[in-house]
Amino acid sequence: MTFNQTDYGNFRVAAVILARNEEQTIREIVQSAAHFVHEVVLMDGCSTDRTAAVAREAGATVHIDNGKGKGAATRQSLELVDADVIVFMDADGSHDPADIPRLALPIVRDQTDLCVGSRFAGGSDELSIGFAQLIRSTGNILMNIAINKRWNTSLSDTLNGFRAIRRRAALSIGLKENRHTIEQEMVMKMLRHGYRVMNVPTHEYERKYGRSHINIWKEWPMFVWCVITNIARKDSSKNFAGAIPRSNQATRNP
Repeated sequence: MTFNQTDYGNFRVAAVILARNEEQTIREIVQSAAHFVHEVVLMDGCSTDRTAAVAREAGATVHIDNGKGKGAATRQSLELVDADVIVFMDADGSHDPADIPRLALPIVRDQTDLCVGSRFAGGSDELSIGFAQLIRSTGNILMNIAINKRWNTSLSDTLNGFRAIRRRAALSIGLKENRHTIEQEMVMKMLRHGYRVMNVPTHEYERKYGRSHINIWKEWPMFVWCVITNIARKDSSKNFAGAIPRSNQATRNP
């Protein structure tokens, strides 16, 4: 899509990159993301390599997170980053910075409050590799079904970390998860508080170097427990934005 930062109007948009030991890819990610946002921020998970230094050299604002996990770093960034819209992305090359406007513009245009990239609509090189990834993909689908049934939505991907959120909304919903489970918690709490959630197609590429820090067998019980506990809770009596109709929550392009 053709893009100019003036398309954001008066909205300030920042990219928050969550990373730990990704010195081989971080420079390219920071420099590419800078074309699509007003500020690039690195939340460094206590890297033992030069990730933070390389990101700073590439022009990113660098914060060292508390080392408690992806969720804790996400919550910390929401407090630190001064922006109207925050786009979260990984540093391993699996997310294409050129997709940032696809995620941010629906919020700028007041079409949604949380926009999650859908790998089931845009494709994934990771979800199709190996038995562990098959488990990951199947679990994602089952959790999507549970969330859609609970909130009468039609979301196709609730786990993808490549997403954009209205910062003031994110700060109002009481995020608590410290680990990767924050991605599902964010979707469910946004829905519980009456905020709008939608998907847009984005492609997930195979990481360029190293391997994922996620232990699928250790993390999945946490994901299941997160879904169960959030689905069981009552919706907030405060309807901040009004959930958009089911037909508008389906995967679509901005």
